[in-house]
This record gives sequence, C-alpha cells and structure tokens, in this order.
Amino acid sequence: MSDALPITSRLSTQKLRSKMPLELIRPLCVFDLETTGLQITKDRIVQIAIIKMLPDGQSVTFNELVNPEQDIPDEIAAIHGITNEMVVNAPTFKELAPQIIEFIGESDLAGYNSNKFDIPVLSEELLRTGIDFDLGARHFVDVQNIFHKMEQRTLAAAYQFYCGKTIENAHNALYDTLATLEVLQAQTERYQDLSNDIAGLAKFSTIGDNQRADYAGRLCYNEQNMLCYNFGKHKGKTIERVLKEEPGYYGWMLEADFPLHTKQLLRQEVERLKDAQLGTNLEDKLELLKNKFKKP
Repeated sequence: MSDALPITSRLSTQKLRSKMPLELIRPLCVFDLETTGLQITKDRIVQIAIIKMLPDGQSVTFNELVNPEQDIPDEIAAIHGITNEMVVNAPTFKELAPQIIEFIGESDLAGYNSNKFDIPVLSEELLRTGIDFDLGARHFVDVQNIFHKMEQRTLAAAYQFYCGKTIENAHNALYDTLATLEVLQAQTERYQDLSNDIAGLAKFSTIGDNQRADYAGRLCYNEQNMLCYNFGKHKGKTIERVLKEEPGYYGWMLEADFPLHTKQLLRQEVERLKDAQLGTNLEDKLELLKNKFKKP
C-alpha cells in the first residue's frame, strides 16, 4: 500500500482537469467497492471509495474501510490486501450508511463493471440497513461497457490504453476509482462520436436491448414497458404471463438466492397485477349489476 492514499476515512477536495470535461448537469459519483467475495446476495463490502465530480469541475473524495461482520477469506484478502485485522475496528456498513447516502445524494453513478457488480452490491447493503434510499431515477455509467464496446480489454489494460499509465495498486478501491475516472475522461476525449453528457454515456454503456429494471439485471422492461424476467427459461416473458403459466415460479424466486432489490420489484409487480385484476373484477360486477337493474 502506498502512503500517499491510505485506506482511511477521508474527505478531500481537488480539481481534476481534462481536455474534454464531462458534461455534468448534476454531480457524478465514480465509485468502487472491495468485498468479501463476488456473490451479490451473500458477500459484504470491506472498502468503499467514491470520487464525487461536481458540475464546476471540483471533486470530493470519500474513502472508508468497512467491517463486513463476516470473515474475509484469505484468497480474497490476497487480492485486495484488506485483512480481517484491518477492519475489526472499522465501522459497519449500517453505521456508515447515513454518511454514504448524504455524500451520494442525487448524483449519477459511474464505475468499472458497476452495472453488474458494484451497484447491485451497494443496493443490497442499503436494503439490509432498512434505510429507504432509492438508487433509481439516476444515470448509471459503466466504464467497462464503454471500453468493451470500443476496445475489448480489462481495467488495467484500459488504464494503460487510454492514459498511458500502469495501475500501481490494483484492487484498492480508491486507486481503482481514480483509474476509472481517468479512463472515463480519456474515453470522452478519444472518441469524438461518444457523448460527454451523462445521460448519453449511461445509454451507451448499457448492454442489451431491454431496459434493466433491477440492479442485478434479473428483471427488465420490454418495448411495451412491461416488467419481464431477464434470465433462465422465462427470459423475455412478462411477469403476468409467467404467473399464469407457472405460478410457482414467483414463489421460487422469493425463496431462492436472489438480490433483495430483485425480490422487492417482483413483489411490487405481483401486487400491482393483483390490484389491477381486483379492479377489473369489481368493474365487471358493477357492470353486471348496472345491466341487471337497467330499465328496459
């Protein structure tokens, strides 16, 4: 670990320059997580680093170790260098959550492979705390997806390719966050046909034809804006259709090892469908009564 950027709680402000600055309407939080493993539903955050880019070009950094309240396997600690001893006295995610929520605020989010991993993991941690903080209604920019669409490489290769630099401390969340931000800025400089506004970058960095509904990508919206399953044997089918064809699938989803956010959206959709069906039945009954007492 370098002494220049210690893994401690730290807020700092600086100005990052770019030949083509990102076009920000609201702040952009570029972030990275180090965790106890790769399972979204079971593993926990051990480090969170966020660089908040402000529309005026200033940036603020948040960097914190987290006590995951579970063991960090030796093989995982060997990757990111964070051991059980380093986090034993660190705050838990629940203790840090109010600071994280306040820091992110209404910012858009960006990261490297963040759509598939960091955002779903962050969502899980927030839902476990019981704090109502909606990550929706904001743009998600995945720098890895932009890179893969343009060049097909890894973060270390992306950093070398775009910035001409070598990552010195890979798998340290703050170093990875800094590298991700530099790569994003370099991408907007290199590709003239690539938008530098966040809405355009978010759209370009989304992979797939359907709009993702949950952060893990298990559910999506089709062209008719109907909620569908986005994996397995029912991929592309609406929740309503699967409820009719295989009603037990819904119960299996709720009992199986799926992210909390996925289950939350699924429950909301089923409740909506039930309410809609109840309303239809009520309207049918009222129409029957109306016709029954209708004078000839």
